Amino acid sequence: MLSRALSVPIVLGLVCFLPALIAAQPGTGDRDTAYWLQLVLTCYSGARLATMILSTRRRLLQGVFWMFVYIAMGVAAFAQAVIGQTPTPMVGPRGDLVTAVALVLVGCAAFDLGALLASRRPLRRRRWARGDGRGATAHPVRLRLLVLLAFAASGYYVLKVGGPAVFFSSRQEISASVAASGVASGESNVGSAFLKGFGTVPALLALLFHTRKLVTSRRARRSPSTVLVWCALAVVNIIVNNPISNARYWFLTVLVSLLFTAFPRSAAMYRSVLALGVIGALVLFPYADRFRYDDDGYRPVESSSVFEPLATKDYDQTVMFANTVTWVDARGGHTYGRQLAGSAFFFVPRAVWSGKPEDTGVRVGQWMGMNMTNLSAPLWTELWVDFGAVGVLGGLALTGYGAARTDRRYARAVSRDGPGPGSVLAIAAPLIAGYTFILLRGPLLQAAGKLAIAALCLAMVTSFRSGRRPH
Repeated sequence: MLSRALSVPIVLGLVCFLPALIAAQPGTGDRDTAYWLQLVLTCYSGARLATMILSTRRRLLQGVFWMFVYIAMGVAAFAQAVIGQTPTPMVGPRGDLVTAVALVLVGCAAFDLGALLASRRPLRRRRWARGDGRGATAHPVRLRLLVLLAFAASGYYVLKVGGPAVFFSSRQEISASVAASGVASGESNVGSAFLKGFGTVPALLALLFHTRKLVTSRRARRSPSTVLVWCALAVVNIIVNNPISNARYWFLTVLVSLLFTAFPRSAAMYRSVLALGVIGALVLFPYADRFRYDDDGYRPVESSSVFEPLATKDYDQTVMFANTVTWVDARGGHTYGRQLAGSAFFFVPRAVWSGKPEDTGVRVGQWMGMNMTNLSAPLWTELWVDFGAVGVLGGLALTGYGAARTDRRYARAVSRDGPGPGSVLAIAAPLIAGYTFILLRGPLLQAAGKLAIAALCLAMVTSFRSGRRPH
């Protein structure tokens, strides 16, 4: 009944009303091929997002993918095309922007094709589903070790930057404290990345595992020790994973993963996250960098329209794709896997690997002559730099296939006959769904660190041994 009541306003709002409202805004943008391709991309991604919201199945990874595309590379980029302004200047010809928008649109179609192929392939029936109690579950002893690791690593992180008060000042203060601690050098940020990664990721994973235990197990809710550990982990996460001292995309990861873990079977929560996420990203996200700098460095946004911040702040994914197309042509061709190799071996210091590639966004920003090189490099861009159009098509198709398969396995993991409160997939899927914002925004080199730490923590607690299934 909820789906039927919301279907018409959601579809009309995402596909028709919002694009039409943006198109009616005053601006100096050209109504050329790039404009019409951007309009098609906005309507297409809006239709797919509406499908995700109204679906009877909870498709976490696919839903977050289409929400990002609709917001960052659809609505925001279309507002930039209409108003005639971009957060980052476009240095190449207009034809490169046409190429970038067309590749984004074709990549979205490839993502849908991969998801369609995954839906046609039946899932192998897991052993726990046949009743022998096996599955990827968290080992109780290893989970306790993860909790100890979370307390130790987060405590070291807090002490290293100067105490809990620093985490409630600004991200600029955190960066200055990390630099003063001596864990990072001028040539490599591996030390600071490991400090921040181990200080935040294990604490979040431990909180997610204990949240699922409390949600799905009555015995855990009656255990004082479990409740006390959850409260202590919540306090630790408030300190190290709060929105003041962390990037907005990482806090989105924390929020989305926690909501999907606390409400694993709630269709209303799933739809609320996707629907309200669009409103929050368009209205609140451009202003959510209040704590990036201290009071002296903060510059408030002044705009006469709700769409103007979309054209002047944050959402530079499409224009950076166009700049990357220009950069690849200027350097004489693609890198054929070199950029992705740098992301895969992110942990190797530059002192050891002298030719280690830089972040794609940083490299393109330096070529453009930008002073601020913390620029985005969406997944389409990373695939284009290495392998061209073939890489974009193949990479997005594989991404869609993997997302659809993971969504189907997650739906089985959180079902009533799933592997129980300790299901690893029931924790990993919400975490990946939240982290999808970071992976899609890029650069991958920046995103690889915390993802690898999360994979190590999950591998540490995972067990496939058979055991008596709790009722």
